[in-house]
Amino acid sequence: MPLLSDQDLVKKINRGETRRFGELIDRYQRLVVHIVLRMTNDQQTTEDLAQEVFIKVYDSLAGFRFDSKLSTWIGRIAYNTCINYLRKEKPVSLEELPGGKDEGRWLVSPDRPDEYTELNDQSRYIMELINQLPAVYRAILTMFHLQEMSYREIAEVVDMPEGTIKSYLFRARKILREHLVATEEGVTS
Repeated sequence: MPLLSDQDLVKKINRGETRRFGELIDRYQRLVVHIVLRMTNDQQTTEDLAQEVFIKVYDSLAGFRFDSKLSTWIGRIAYNTCINYLRKEKPVSLEELPGGKDEGRWLVSPDRPDEYTELNDQSRYIMELINQLPAVYRAILTMFHLQEMSYREIAEVVDMPEGTIKSYLFRARKILREHLVATEEGVTS
């Protein structure tokens, strides 16, 4: 059976085929989880907020008019849900959020396990650095690099100008690069 377009899927759901909402969740769960996890750094909170996001999507789906891509609209709901959660639950500003734990994975040749160990260690370190970035930087990095969203799409999700998105990406990469260079210099000194 061919995959329905987003528009056809939304139409069917809005016409009463509510079981099709599971297809929409399957299609966009990865996007929602990436955004929420990057902003909260907590697996349990991510699960709870992702569920809340999809409830909001379901409740608002009848009003969606395809003025933007469905993924952008859902991403914006996820981002705003996280912002609201962080404002309520966290006594610190978004810029001061501490990092959490996350593991990264790199594909390497099984013939070189030493290479895997080294890359896995580097990957973990990079993920730790990313998790120390402010929540908005983490979210934008995730949307750009993992979800492969355009500057325009990210700008729509976070309700910021494209120039700000480019600037945040530049700053986030610069911070990561500075930490990596400082670590490398510390190792070789």
